[in-house]
Amino acid sequence: MSTDVKELMAKVGKIRILTNRLIDDRLSGDYHSTFKGQGVEFDEVRPYIAGDDVRSIDWNVTARTGIPYIKRFAEERELTVVFMVDISGSQAYGSSGRSKIELAAEVTSLLALTAIRNQDKIGLILFSDKIVKYIPPRKGRQPVMRIVREVLATEDEAAGGTDIFGALKFLNGVQKRKAVVFLVSDFQAPASGYERLLRVVARRHDVVCVPVSDPAECELPDAGLAELEDPETGELVLVDTSDRKVRAAFAAAAAEENAERDRFFKRSGIDSVPVATDRPYIQEIRSLFRRRARGR
Repeated sequence: MSTDVKELMAKVGKIRILTNRLIDDRLSGDYHSTFKGQGVEFDEVRPYIAGDDVRSIDWNVTARTGIPYIKRFAEERELTVVFMVDISGSQAYGSSGRSKIELAAEVTSLLALTAIRNQDKIGLILFSDKIVKYIPPRKGRQPVMRIVREVLATEDEAAGGTDIFGALKFLNGVQKRKAVVFLVSDFQAPASGYERLLRVVARRHDVVCVPVSDPAECELPDAGLAELEDPETGELVLVDTSDRKVRAAFAAAAAEENAERDRFFKRSGIDSVPVATDRPYIQEIRSLFRRRARGR
């Protein structure tokens, strides 16, 4: 086994151990109450069991048979969960001991393992300025680790821009039935290019956006003259980071960009859970699940 493959498998194993520790019955229950029950499509009728909600009784069938029956809906069936993970050039960046791709792999692993505990199917779309990999939704623990492996394997090869519009268009082509879709990206793409389509996709699927960031993208350090490179275009810019006004302008622009993105999510009724390379993320995910459960 080559050194690169060994290192990759070691990273996968580390993420598996980490995310397994984070998952507990409470998180699994929060996930279930958040995403189960989304549909109201009729499935079948079955005999009434003590404790069932009497509002679900099918009075027509009950009258015909003389035995109480209740309606079952699609909400009781398995879900399909699709992870759309951005592996563009900017995702390889990290100033806090791990890259944004590593963080994306961790969050994806946590959510995928939680979904598998609930007997759901999981799939993956890796994208940059093109579709890099598609794994159709499947059940089982093995697909989870394959998904993590595929995300991490691209870390050293991450390149190109971020075409969220193209990724969403691909999703629409391959995922005909309703799914829970986690869009994991740093969203470093022109908003005008994907916003309209994302709204359309969110009406068809249950979309949760996971913006991934690094602290150095929000605030420049005081390091004198520095040459900054756009990892997606290769463009170089010389910046005097010792100038307080330059640092303040950079921070203000980054804050406004993030705020505008969040306002778009809110206006569109799309849930989001921001994560960053320099802080834990489990509480943010728990909070998302609980907010959604309360809202429903």
